[in-house]
Amino acid sequence: MTSLRDLADAIGADLVVVGPAATPDAAVVAGGVVTGIDLTAQRIRPGDLFAALPGARTHGAAFTGTALERGAVAVLTDTAGVAVLTPAAETFGPVQVLVHPDPRSVLGAASATVYGHPSQRMQVIGITGTSGKTTTSYLVEAGLSAAGRVTGLVGTVETRIAGQRVPSALTTPEAPQLHALLATMLEHGVDTVVMEVSSHALALGRVAATEFAVGGFTNLSQDHLDFHKDLDEYFAAKARLFAPDSPVRARCSVVCIDDDWGTRMAEVARAAHGDDSARVRTVSTDESRDTDADWSVTEAASDPSGAQEFSLTGPDGLAHQVSVRLPGRYNVANAALAVALCSAVGVDVDVAARGVASVDVPGRVERIDRGQGFLAVVDYAHKPAALEAVIETLRRSSTGRIAVVVGAGGDRDRGKRPLMGQVAASAELLVVTDDNPRTEDAASIRSAVLEGAHAVQQDRRGEIREIADRAGAIDAAVAWARPGDVVLVAGKGHERGQEIDGVKHPFDDREVLAAALERHQRSGGTE
Repeated sequence: MTSLRDLADAIGADLVVVGPAATPDAAVVAGGVVTGIDLTAQRIRPGDLFAALPGARTHGAAFTGTALERGAVAVLTDTAGVAVLTPAAETFGPVQVLVHPDPRSVLGAASATVYGHPSQRMQVIGITGTSGKTTTSYLVEAGLSAAGRVTGLVGTVETRIAGQRVPSALTTPEAPQLHALLATMLEHGVDTVVMEVSSHALALGRVAATEFAVGGFTNLSQDHLDFHKDLDEYFAAKARLFAPDSPVRARCSVVCIDDDWGTRMAEVARAAHGDDSARVRTVSTDESRDTDADWSVTEAASDPSGAQEFSLTGPDGLAHQVSVRLPGRYNVANAALAVALCSAVGVDVDVAARGVASVDVPGRVERIDRGQGFLAVVDYAHKPAALEAVIETLRRSSTGRIAVVVGAGGDRDRGKRPLMGQVAASAELLVVTDDNPRTEDAASIRSAVLEGAHAVQQDRRGEIREIADRAGAIDAAVAWARPGDVVLVAGKGHERGQEIDGVKHPFDDREVLAAALERHQRSGGTE
């Protein structure tokens, strides 16, 4: 319970009363307490503060009436919002209002204050980067659990509180939901939280007022250029987890420097910590790069199942054996980063490695086995670099042909669509299909992917088909496959729905692929 007066002081807002019988000192007399905070009027509970922010089309204050009906005790808004909410105040009676010139900029601080600054009372590990955030988060969680930590997980696939699953809507929730979630985790005894931190979350202030014990960086490649104007702006958003002038800068940083973006991010982190070199640790899996990393990988090897083992040498010069059940060199990097992140919060390296060795990640190179004579895999790869990496991984682990079923999402970065087709054309069979068209014309999205595929020289590409229906595309790839081949269904991974014209229809690549395998097994179409 937070008094409105204390909350106003904490965020630098004016506390006023709007509506009938409001006097200059009415706010002081009214006082009152807040027990929650939300951006959405329809989610308000009795005792909540309604954060009414200016929007692109409508000011949030227009929904004040709904918030008051649901029990809001006060409103956080700007001067324009006060004018918008005044009619509601005339109807419902005097409304206590926290007025701030830029309410979004203090939303995180307000949320943290209302929920008792939970991130100060636990260790929060934030992981950012283009690819590998989810996998690395799962690996870190397992390493922490092996050490007896009570963990929380916030990410793309799910949220987990002390091992109990809660579905995720966003990679990183909005600030009010995030701080409420951290407070709930604290109530359940969680002492260490692993959180995926997207570039959107950093740019839009979703993690504002969160105190990160450690920040981790995986890599950077083209993505989200519908939101960021270019790669440099995209990098700058990610860098807020490490930069000297960032209010959400982590107290320690662990950065994978396998690419030039990683090297650059390590420089950003070092600038923040100056002479305290122990606050920044680097990880490298590329023996060909002269990186002088604090954590380095050598002797990486894989077995026929795709599981990998490697030697990881830490800052103290001691080597540790680490294994990971997931195929692909990029998963060696994810595992090495995960162990280094666990070490940064005080977990013994060998204990962390034991935890890492036990993990399977939903929708990440996830095998679907129904007794068929070929490998069938679902993966979340929806970016050109990620798709290229998983195809390369499967190519190395198989002597057969590869079929790739893939599309591209609507209302997202259009520039990557032909690149997805270009990368996937290296397969012996490419089936271009619908991903999540959202509000765009699905045919035009497929056309852009096909354009990239057909741009590849004919002698360097395989057969290319277009099948709009995703289930039909998956079925066609299964029917094509022979013993020893590989079928990769890419782009949606763990997702359980397909969004078309703003409606999300039930669709799980894993279930659809399994059904196709079973169907062809019964008909004798696969061995």
